Amino acid sequence: MTITGKQLIQGEWTSGKGATYQTVNPATGESLEPQMSYADSSQIDAVVEAAAKAAPAYAATTLKQRGEFLNACADEIMALGDELLERLKAETGYPQARVEGERGRTCNQLKMFANTIQSGEFLDARIDLAMPDRQPMPRADIRFYKQSIGPVVVFGASNFPMAFSTAGGDTASALAAGCPVIVKGHNSHAGAAELVAQAIQKAADKCQLPKGTFSYVTGPGKEVGAALVKADQVKAVGFTGSHSGGMALYKLASERPNPIPVFAEMGSINPIVVLPEALKASAQSIAEGFVGSLTLGVGQFCVNPGLVLGIEGDDLDTFIDATAKALGDVNAGVMLNQGIAEAYQSGRQTLSAQPGVTSVGSGQPVKDGETGFCGQAELFTVSAADFIKNPELQAENFGPSSLVIKCKNAEELNAAVRHLGGQLTGTLQATESELQNYAELLNLLQEKVGRMVVNNFPTGVEVCDAMMHGGPSPASTDSRFTSVGTKAIDRFVRPICFQNYPHDLLPAALQNGNPWGISRWINGERTNSAVKN
Repeated sequence: MTITGKQLIQGEWTSGKGATYQTVNPATGESLEPQMSYADSSQIDAVVEAAAKAAPAYAATTLKQRGEFLNACADEIMALGDELLERLKAETGYPQARVEGERGRTCNQLKMFANTIQSGEFLDARIDLAMPDRQPMPRADIRFYKQSIGPVVVFGASNFPMAFSTAGGDTASALAAGCPVIVKGHNSHAGAAELVAQAIQKAADKCQLPKGTFSYVTGPGKEVGAALVKADQVKAVGFTGSHSGGMALYKLASERPNPIPVFAEMGSINPIVVLPEALKASAQSIAEGFVGSLTLGVGQFCVNPGLVLGIEGDDLDTFIDATAKALGDVNAGVMLNQGIAEAYQSGRQTLSAQPGVTSVGSGQPVKDGETGFCGQAELFTVSAADFIKNPELQAENFGPSSLVIKCKNAEELNAAVRHLGGQLTGTLQATESELQNYAELLNLLQEKVGRMVVNNFPTGVEVCDAMMHGGPSPASTDSRFTSVGTKAIDRFVRPICFQNYPHDLLPAALQNGNPWGISRWINGERTNSAVKN
């Protein structure tokens, strides 16, 4: 396929009427062809109208049809072959293994949802049959399930050009739920995003889905993104990115005459608590594992471990020294774009200037004359007392830097954890006895996070049934939902109840004959059977 720089609106690829721009290779600083175009306000109006028009027909598709569509999306993405991989590498600076891995994750995620929805479990169908003879009052026939919420806007993420972007988890789960999707592509990797959008549209055409089931536009977030969120036809938003970006969208959505949910996953500093016995036994190996997690992908993950907490002593010092030494062997790496690289460097400078903060080790410096956008790893330390009284030290610095909090004792460690804001993950490096003896610490950490990790590291978010990728504010806007795994679909359905409703007008999931063969609750019992007359 050919990258055109166009927008997908009403099922047709159309040149944007706004400004033009080019993506940039972050490894070289060179602009990439072709020119990309932005959508203007009239095109945004057209794209939301198309999604709203498609919504009833797409919501009425069977689970089998949606599964076929999602599988076709995966097949068409794979069919792009090396063209997609080469563009991904050029627009992100990622190596071959990373882009192949992310393509595989993306396609497997699509197939996972295609398979998962066939059981109908996410619909949570419930039927309480009429009891006309019940005393003292009869009961009407009441039926409940979860229906598609309507058109969803998905914002592509900078750091995952596939798995959290055009065909990523938000898109896959929304399409699986029966919702049309409008993707607002990320400018940093717009060429690769367009190729994926072309693949999805090809799949939609093959499956004979209504125009407007899937749309793709680009443009400045403050203009195009805001217009999409404020459009009456849009019923939900999926976002992965910065706290400032996510909260701006959340504010826009909440100020609408009819507010809508914004499911924003906004990153965190993902604390790792290293306990004394674990350090005494394994300080070196814990340090090596930590450095690997910290510098993976040049630290550009929302689950990057930006904070370590431990109790002062020789074992913590050994861990810090081993970490600093291992960091010294890490080369400066290419970051995703100029803005991220500059923000990371600024964040390091801001952190180093905070009272009580000391730099104790760093990676290899950026080479003189480097034209790409690179970042150098760095480790800092600070006392728990200084950490607790300085909110600036909880700011995420997106990249390979981390701050070690040195606590005087277990009580001060608990106080520091209690002081944390909401996080995506919390990790414990501990022995079995410490997991028993630090019960209060475990409870405090559990209150703060969406995923607890023990004797492992937070990077690597498995796509599976049991995954939770979210957390209390400010990690996400709604701690009840995940953006990864099969439960991500719950964000894009809403409950509706039918009382004394004509049977021939009921949705298929609630009809007596159970035409989809799904599991349902009937009078309090779980069954795949039809309703017995």
